[in-house]
Amino acid sequence: MSSATKVDIQAITEKVKREGQLIQKTLDEIGHTVIGQRNMLEKLMIGLIADGHVLLEGVPGLAKTTAVKSLANAISCHFNRIQFTPDLLPADLIGTLVFNPKSGDFNVKRGPIFSNIVLADEINRAPSKVQSALLEAMQEKHVTIGDTTYPLPQLFLVLATQNPVEQEGTYPLPEAQVDRFMLKVNLTYPTKAEEKAIVNLVSGKGLHEAQKIATEEDILRARHTVNEVFMDEKIMDYIINLVAATRDPAGHGIKDLANLIEYGASPRTSISLAKASKAHALIRGRGYVTPEDVKSIGMDVMKHRLVLSYEAEAEDVKAENVVQRIFDSVEVP
Repeated sequence: MSSATKVDIQAITEKVKREGQLIQKTLDEIGHTVIGQRNMLEKLMIGLIADGHVLLEGVPGLAKTTAVKSLANAISCHFNRIQFTPDLLPADLIGTLVFNPKSGDFNVKRGPIFSNIVLADEINRAPSKVQSALLEAMQEKHVTIGDTTYPLPQLFLVLATQNPVEQEGTYPLPEAQVDRFMLKVNLTYPTKAEEKAIVNLVSGKGLHEAQKIATEEDILRARHTVNEVFMDEKIMDYIINLVAATRDPAGHGIKDLANLIEYGASPRTSISLAKASKAHALIRGRGYVTPEDVKSIGMDVMKHRLVLSYEAEAEDVKAENVVQRIFDSVEVP
């Protein structure tokens, strides 16, 4: 590594530390409302500063909605919550044309998707035509109303929740839709100590209202800094090897997975893993990516992008098991 590169990394690290302090302060503020679930809060923040949408999955009552609301409260930006239901229409999401009888013209009424942070609550309860409308917004960052295409805000993030327990009246997300989420975070129950703190808080003075800590400009600046975080070519090769192992396990020395994976992860996975690893490094106050950053975020980036075979389902093999096996087998630089 040349001295010029070392100087560059040192300069990036100084910049990262400045941005990281604000990010940590924002996380701490949200943590006053959401007791425990630090992992979920960090993953939400990684999605925000890495410009990637996040899917939260967990049983009811694990503070998914509260966490997203608190994140929006801690940032000076426009927030909208959309409760997805089976009778929801695309127009309820993106907006529609409204006839004005006085002028004889159609006026555009923009929907709640025109926000900085959109909470898609219980996303799997909406029919496929609504999910398709959301898909365009997530991927293209614009929506079409009538014959006109309208850009969404520069800071635009979809944070979706889904309940894995109730399947009646739900529409499973298609593979293409799930692939648009940079991270899928599975929530767990709080510890006894955390649950006691939650009960004391809610039954006492009530939930803390998160205060404004960061602005929209702060988040956009942090995103720019994430792109500057240094990633060595060996780390990049490590990411490529991890994703390639999902497509050709036998070729990467993991023959026992060959019959368990129907379709491997797409190139979008490599992009998401690289960006999320950089964001994880920024949150840890480093201007460079380490293998630990990749390992820490890799499970949430990869597990929802694999399509397992019938054989895997018959043997009750989960995507998490497959991804963990890949991480255990691929050589770490």
